[in-house]
Amino acid sequence: MANSPKYAGKEAREKLGWWYANRFLFWRRLTQLSILAMFLSGPYFGVWILKGNYSSSLLLDLIPMTDPLIMAESLATGFMPTMTALLGALIVVVLYAILGSRVFCAWVCPLNIVTDASAWLRRKLEIRQSAKLPRSLRYAILVMILLGSALSGLLLWEWLNPVAALGRALIYGFGATVWLVLAVFLFDLFIVEHGWCGHLCPIGAAYGVIGAKGLFRIKVEHRQQCDNCMDCYNVCPEPQVLRDPLHAKKSESPLVLSKDCISCGRCIDVCPEKVFIFTTRFNHSVNHSGE
Repeated sequence: MANSPKYAGKEAREKLGWWYANRFLFWRRLTQLSILAMFLSGPYFGVWILKGNYSSSLLLDLIPMTDPLIMAESLATGFMPTMTALLGALIVVVLYAILGSRVFCAWVCPLNIVTDASAWLRRKLEIRQSAKLPRSLRYAILVMILLGSALSGLLLWEWLNPVAALGRALIYGFGATVWLVLAVFLFDLFIVEHGWCGHLCPIGAAYGVIGAKGLFRIKVEHRQQCDNCMDCYNVCPEPQVLRDPLHAKKSESPLVLSKDCISCGRCIDVCPEKVFIFTTRFNHSVNHSGE
């Protein structure tokens, strides 16, 4: 019998313990907060580990890192960035192309904490879906941003980018940014489930394309052990990516290969039957043992 979304993960916690049912969530939060701490160490303690913000930064005053979307916008406007900025974008693209699908979204993006909180509260309050948007909309928004930048000569997305805005606010202090972040939280809570990350965010769309052939993947290792409790679907911000590997024919790939997967590992956390694992995209063998 399927469980209510309100109790997603409860069976895993009771059966496997709190740590097992939350370990990937714990490591994600630690990673996100550690990156934020590296930004804050300079302004607060004079120790500059990461200088800049989530759009453009310098690691240890040596390694540049540039958001690929802002770089694409810059190139679309006809503006030629500096070699440092280009190198920073190349480093980021190569890193996330190797790691996997949308790793930035789950493990780095500060707004993920906000949207995860909204999704958790939505489940606890048992708020039903009130509106629907096509998940392909984020890719259309990505294209429109680049076309708009090319036509206007302006970095259009940076006027409304809540990810960069939240990052700057956490580092330099909140102002009007709080209303933008609150709007994202309330949109996800009351309007569209997983609305921002799952349907609108062009940054996530860009990282989905970049990491489409990435190394690390979720795998349905023990497909036959699934008891259809639906906990994985209830916590996954992109539940549609689980459908084929979880319910396909035994001969079909058990890997979650969709570029929309954010590689968060929550499906692994909340599954009491240990159906899922993290592995590489080369581990596509199908386990028939039932163990």
